[in-house]
Amino acid sequence: MTLREQIGQLFMMGFTGTTVTHDLASFLKAHSPGGVIFFKRNLESVQQIVELTNGLQKLSPRSPLLIAIDQEGGRVSRLPREFTIFPPCEQLGQCNSYELAYSAASTIAKELRAVGINMNMAPVLDVNSNQHNPVIGDRAFGASPQIVGEMGLAIIAGLQENKVVACGKHFPGHGDTATDSHKVLPVVDADLHRLQDTEFPPFQQAIRSGVASLMTAHVVYRALDPETAATLSSPVIQRLLREEFRYDGVVLTDDLEMRAIVDHEGIGEAAVRAFVAGCDVLLICKDQERVVAAMQAMEMAVQDGRITQERLQQSLVRVARLKARYLQPYKPVTISDARLVVGCRSHKLVLYSWHHAYGRIPKPQVTEVHEPAQAHDSPVTHG
Repeated sequence: MTLREQIGQLFMMGFTGTTVTHDLASFLKAHSPGGVIFFKRNLESVQQIVELTNGLQKLSPRSPLLIAIDQEGGRVSRLPREFTIFPPCEQLGQCNSYELAYSAASTIAKELRAVGINMNMAPVLDVNSNQHNPVIGDRAFGASPQIVGEMGLAIIAGLQENKVVACGKHFPGHGDTATDSHKVLPVVDADLHRLQDTEFPPFQQAIRSGVASLMTAHVVYRALDPETAATLSSPVIQRLLREEFRYDGVVLTDDLEMRAIVDHEGIGEAAVRAFVAGCDVLLICKDQERVVAAMQAMEMAVQDGRITQERLQQSLVRVARLKARYLQPYKPVTISDARLVVGCRSHKLVLYSWHHAYGRIPKPQVTEVHEPAQAHDSPVTHG
């Protein structure tokens, strides 16, 4: 691969539209991103998604694309109604059943694979420790690290045993924030003991279980790095996650277009800083001009020595290893097979089991928070 193609492998990008247009095809051929991410704006039906994923993969013959989605359940669900859509993770946490969580994740994975989607940005491993948190809420399995950890393990197993890449988020924990990183840069003042007791355990369990990827949080943790958001922080990503927690899987940034980042850094500098800090895949969910600017900044950083060849190869190896395990050998999906899987009777029975189990306990009062369209992890209004 050329340097430009190597750098492309380190990016995951979003786009507008529901088909592979001439402009999108030209962009993908010119810049060779390693992956794409889907949102509601991209998805209409089983047939359309199959045609879209097959069309995208044809444009990446040398290395299959990671094709990702946020399909957590509840308000963070991107798929059309034909699919089996599960309630929020908070309800699953209240059921507190590993078997039910595993079955739900397996169902999601089988339906994603059937239409050519090979990565799910789940599970949420944040502990909902701050009841005033405006962004996590019912997306978390609960306020207990033990329940979050156990449910997280079930989701990871259900996804990955069905050949879908799991991505635990948002390291080192977004549950104690009082502000929304889609809008501002949150700051967490909790001391190290609190982080070790509450925020870290679900991620440590996920790492021990072999979670394929983790996503960072655009949050400042004063006890870890007093000034820098975790995504851009070498003490958080390299020292804590890579060295202390010994994680050698793929680390993705959350969307670098979120205001917690772009209000403070240009997109190119943010991409370089995140990579230098230890991240492998740089996520930009909407603006293709920003993708180009970030790629150019990365190329310049390699050429001027700010990013060493050794550091570049570390991430390329991690991404290649992930693709070899989950994406290869690549086979196009078919509409006929997808229609047999998506929304099938056995999957509806899993959903029924969830509703039946949840119906036995009091239903909590959950206030739905609608977030801005520019944010990566926002609810169904994102796009």
